[in-house]
Amino acid sequence: MSEDGEGAPASQTLDRGIRILEHLAATREPQSIATVAAAVGVHRSIAYRLLRTLEAHRLVERDDAGSYGVGLAVVGLSRSVRRTLQAAATPELAQLVRALGMTAFLVVRDGEEAVTVNAVEPRDSPAHVAFRPGNRHPVGLGATGLALLVPDEPSPDDRPDLVTARARGWASTLGEVIPGMRAVAAPVRHADGSTAGALAVIFVDQAVDDVVVGAALAAAADRVSAALG
Repeated sequence: MSEDGEGAPASQTLDRGIRILEHLAATREPQSIATVAAAVGVHRSIAYRLLRTLEAHRLVERDDAGSYGVGLAVVGLSRSVRRTLQAAATPELAQLVRALGMTAFLVVRDGEEAVTVNAVEPRDSPAHVAFRPGNRHPVGLGATGLALLVPDEPSPDDRPDLVTARARGWASTLGEVIPGMRAVAAPVRHADGSTAGALAVIFVDQAVDDVVVGAALAAAADRVSAALG
């Protein structure tokens, strides 16, 4: 975006680099230079130079096959996002992981998207879902999106799952963001009742009682809300 807020970005190079990071975060899998170039709409040589620059800053990393994914430096940057919320939520995420044996994460709203800003994975689970900070999906899609909308004023257009989530204080969906995966989430609120974020877990085992999981999420989210208040 230009300095007057309209038209082309003020820095085309920076814009392309950011779009590369967004693409790698969205795909979740390492991408070849050609794939990145096609996704961003630039020549392969330009994508290569941008990726090497990002790699120098550890914002992307290259695997043995020469493909690129999001780098560890992004994790360091994400720790400063809504620091007070993250500080309150991180112990609760760790407790959820210990209690449930599932990957737990914190999501915030960015416009019309839900964005993961922190995630904790089980260390001793034989199988769990990997979930990276930076993942994005539309608000209203998936348990986390619904949980972010729970504190909003009800509308006649609300989908039935959102109405149900408001009634019980947590949301549960299957396969809306990642096929085959169930997610359960509960909203974290500011003192005025508005949305601060959402705590969530994601898991594969469909035999798990999501009512039990939802109660645990709601209790943890309430403790985070109290800490914020």
